[in-house]
Amino acid sequence: MYSEISVNLGNFLLSLSDAMDLASPAVASHQQRTAFIAWEMGKAADLSEDTIERLFIAALLHDIGALSPEEKISIHNFEDDNPEKHCIRGEALFKLVPWLEPAAGIIRSHHKGWQKWEEPIDMPVVLESQIIFLADHLERFINRRQYILHQNEQLTAKISSLSGALLHPDVADMFIAASRREEFWLDLMSPRLYSLLLHKGPYRRVEVDLDGISKIGTLFRNIIDFRSRFTSTHSSGVAECASTLAKIFGLTETEVRLMEVAGNFHDLGKLAVPNSILNKPDKLTKEEFAVMRQHTYFTFSILNTIGELRQIAEWAAFHHEKLDGSGYPFHCKADQLNTGARIMAIADIFTAVAEDRPYRSGMSRDGIAIILKNQADAHLLDSRIVNLLLENYDEVLAATKEKQAGVKEYYENQFALLGQKEHVIS
Repeated sequence: MYSEISVNLGNFLLSLSDAMDLASPAVASHQQRTAFIAWEMGKAADLSEDTIERLFIAALLHDIGALSPEEKISIHNFEDDNPEKHCIRGEALFKLVPWLEPAAGIIRSHHKGWQKWEEPIDMPVVLESQIIFLADHLERFINRRQYILHQNEQLTAKISSLSGALLHPDVADMFIAASRREEFWLDLMSPRLYSLLLHKGPYRRVEVDLDGISKIGTLFRNIIDFRSRFTSTHSSGVAECASTLAKIFGLTETEVRLMEVAGNFHDLGKLAVPNSILNKPDKLTKEEFAVMRQHTYFTFSILNTIGELRQIAEWAAFHHEKLDGSGYPFHCKADQLNTGARIMAIADIFTAVAEDRPYRSGMSRDGIAIILKNQADAHLLDSRIVNLLLENYDEVLAATKEKQAGVKEYYENQFALLGQKEHVIS
């Protein structure tokens, strides 16, 4: 039953961490490997269970503030001249979720070398930040084209060389103790690492209910949209429009909440799309549009790996499908698109054309009606839901704009001044 929905927190976070590392094969599984290193170090040092859980979740999402694929790759390759920007954004994002907030300080300081700390190593935030610092650096030092047991001694020596400068000696010693076994290195590079962390990791027995799912949805909505001021409120608008339509349509209270979650996640797969394509001011080439078309596939494939979220996965990912099967990427037809999926498709179009863009203001009611009616008449969109939206236009628009205004205020206060490069979006 929807009212009893819950998911395994480890499954949820591992899948979303995966989504964040879709940017390039060069960064695939980076955060999961960082989490594994930190987890093993915590166990080897006999740290408390609470500390290990905090380390694990911080490591698993430590690059949450790197909002574009280009930024992730630059950081991973040690090419970013100011990595602190993504640490500040990451801290702000962690503070949005109550059970992530205790790790916010670690996220803020995970690029801070030991020589910059004035506090002692036995302070939790110092020790834990240093552990993530080491784990992150080690994973980035790895040559992904070379067998791990042909480089583990060299990697160990490289970490040891940082001791006393960037790393506190005690933290370097923790790593040495954790990595003596070949098993450590083979697990680290195993293609089954996701499964290992899922079934043996610190969150394997923790469940999260619909309230928790909703909070994580809000968090990832911001990660998806805050890549630019011009998209900073898109998913919040889609979520509000879709949930308002669902309520008017007569769906249950729980289904309305799930629709909001699906709206917040609907563009999750855009984390894999480079800014150079996502934010291009001109028409996309055939090759660029082929890259863009993958985003709904990744939205579905990521969400569908999380138990009990199949319905949310479909509602979120089918927003570019059409009733005649001409949509993408699954080419679903009418009998494969339930009410929630049909509502989401209309909410996405409505929000996009109603929004202000750098090259135009949001379209008028008449213009929006023409677009939606034309697609309904062509049997691309559900005419019942199009008519429902137009009959309740003022209510839907007001709810959508109010939600977007609140999100825009948060974005402007917390993110717009952090040096995030802006681009014009088509």
